[in-house]
Amino acid sequence: MLLDYTSSFHYVMALLPEVVLSCWGMVILIMGVVRKDGGGRGQETGWMAVAGLALAAVANGWLYSGVAEDGASAMIAVDRFRLFANWIFILAAALSIVISLAYVTRQKLQAGEYYSLILFATVGMMVMASARDLMVIFLGLELMSIGVYALVGFNRRDRRSAEAGLKYFLLGAFATGFLLFGIALIYGAAGSTNIQMIASAIGAGTTANQLLVPGIALLAIGFGFKVAAVPFHMWTPDVYEGAPTPVTAFMAAAVKAAAFVAFLRVFVVGLEGVYGQWWPILYWLAAITMVVGNVVALAQSNVKRMLAYSSIAHGGYLLVALVAGNDTAVASLLFYLLVYTIMTIAAFAVVVTVGGQSEGNSRIEDYAGLGWRRPVLGVFMTVFLLSLAGFPGTAGFIAKYQLLLGAAEARLWWLSVVLVLTTVVSYWYYLRVAWYMWMKEGDDTAAAIASSADPPFATHAVLVLSAGLIILGGIFPETVLDLAYGSVEGLRLLVAGASQALVP
Repeated sequence: MLLDYTSSFHYVMALLPEVVLSCWGMVILIMGVVRKDGGGRGQETGWMAVAGLALAAVANGWLYSGVAEDGASAMIAVDRFRLFANWIFILAAALSIVISLAYVTRQKLQAGEYYSLILFATVGMMVMASARDLMVIFLGLELMSIGVYALVGFNRRDRRSAEAGLKYFLLGAFATGFLLFGIALIYGAAGSTNIQMIASAIGAGTTANQLLVPGIALLAIGFGFKVAAVPFHMWTPDVYEGAPTPVTAFMAAAVKAAAFVAFLRVFVVGLEGVYGQWWPILYWLAAITMVVGNVVALAQSNVKRMLAYSSIAHGGYLLVALVAGNDTAVASLLFYLLVYTIMTIAAFAVVVTVGGQSEGNSRIEDYAGLGWRRPVLGVFMTVFLLSLAGFPGTAGFIAKYQLLLGAAEARLWWLSVVLVLTTVVSYWYYLRVAWYMWMKEGDDTAAAIASSADPPFATHAVLVLSAGLIILGGIFPETVLDLAYGSVEGLRLLVAGASQALVP
């Protein structure tokens, strides 16, 4: 079935997962009002949100069955790259909702609003991944950002949450201005906001470089903020620490994944013809982000802040894939994002469990003796930390190895060396938590924390599933890797077809 976009029906079909999830989000919002499930009586609402994500997953799978766009000026992509990214967003949202069930109940939050915001933010991510037009990317970015702004400051009884929400909103709005100004300059240089037509104009040499170069720089700043690349990372530690822990997990995994998917489509596809002008910017961003993220993480005594700087460092690793820009690197980025989503949300699930479904017990010292008093929880956390560090035998190791393959294929030797050395540095702060869990005797406070760290059944299921996928992905990664490599096919558009659309 070809979608030629000659009618609004075809756009609905191309955006079927987004439409399903948007409608379901409104149902969840209304359900929260009708049931008055504030005060923590909203676990049924949470499971209904998970059911909506399952329906969106079915719609996403249906798009694999011979559905493709037809036309050079299509604003919506129905390629496998977009569909693979959708799996990441749906998985991240589902895991985040499941680990939020007990937290929302304990904190007596408005369940309908909370879960509907996660669904609407996920819709924004999916729109970003499907966009073949800079303005559609901007619309998806705003839809995602507005939902996440509200989620960060959702716990109004917590002053840290309110502060984090305000910081994220102000700095996010500032960064959005850079992105929008960059889109305007790109439009002035290429005469279009369509990514395929921009690529064609660059290939034909009809762009105005006086506008194109600053436009690229402003786009890099805007996307750099969303992926928390240094020096645009200053909001990350405070926001991650102050936000509700399940929201922090959702941000660290899903928001970063959506930003990288859009980042890649714009730069590697639309701006491929001027690769020589933008690769030095991303090269140094990647190197500095890897170094700063890992080095500063060494000094953190708060687990959430440590994972925040870890997230910055992982953003630097993923920037290496953008600099490489070849098919191996692009497929590796998809695989890395999937693995990173699983291990990050699972690690935060342990954090929220140790915190007693609240924001307490977040010091590394609070984990002393946890492994012996709660051995199952300790084993799970150790697996997640080892995978984040890239330890052999885990999916995290395969993900970093694939990134190195892409970098080596592009002959980015120095960047590869930085990636390896900073990975070695990361072992210290990841294994420091494991050392406290297994090697350090806890005091009475740590013993009381460990004794009360009993994960709910839903969270326990997430931990078991995540640990199984990480170990299985480290031993048998071929299936997912093949799917990732298959998703890269057709990502780069046929410039010849688009150049005809540029002719008056």
